[in-house]
Amino acid sequence: MKDRQFVNALARGLELLKCFNPNDQYVGVSELARRTGIPKPTVSRLAGTLSKLGYLEYSDSLGKYSLGIGVLALGHAKIANLDVRSAARPLMEELAEYSQISVSIGMRHELSMIYVDTVRSSAPISLQRGIGARLPIGTTSIGRAYICGASDEERNEIFEGLQAKNKEDWVKIRDGIREALKDYAKYGFCISIGDWVTDIWAVGVPYKSPDGKLLSFNCGGPAFMLKEERLRNDIGPRLLEMVNKIKTIYK
Repeated sequence: MKDRQFVNALARGLELLKCFNPNDQYVGVSELARRTGIPKPTVSRLAGTLSKLGYLEYSDSLGKYSLGIGVLALGHAKIANLDVRSAARPLMEELAEYSQISVSIGMRHELSMIYVDTVRSSAPISLQRGIGARLPIGTTSIGRAYICGASDEERNEIFEGLQAKNKEDWVKIRDGIREALKDYAKYGFCISIGDWVTDIWAVGVPYKSPDGKLLSFNCGGPAFMLKEERLRNDIGPRLLEMVNKIKTIYK
């Protein structure tokens, strides 16, 4: 039976918006069709509609589309309403300066984590991923932390999605998550030692807000600035302590 609340045309339009990457300036209809699997004529109509609404912009000279300012407005409205950011920000800044690496907050979107806030240290070298950056949920510390904090039902849903999407790498991803669950049960945090990007190491902690929203925090940076021992014995415990402080401030 079909879900009467599901509007297929709307879903396809959102898929179109989601397929733009951070490095994309302009993308043509053929490439959008390839990325989404939606037929070109349909892509053309959807893109035209989204352009009229301000969610895409069309370049006459290039014959291609870019994301429009309407997308930014939607994202800003969501982020501005995350009260936990104001409570967390000073503590994130303190930890970033101590660790000399970046501290971020992420929320789940399908099989990804989206940064909704990030603080960089004053170190000359730091990760450049800011608000809006999309990270895979199964191989990053911030994603694994989210999975650790999720309900059994949501966790199973994530596992099914990851298995379907990553058939060849599923066993490796699954084993990494299982290890993260063990670490979380034992230490209250989990780590990723180059499991997503080889030279990025990080630690993550889940956080559930008073209104029931599940987020996660991470602290990470270039591998040459970190050792696994420091992540486990210093930064991990400090990140956990920071999240516990936020729980007492933001009630």
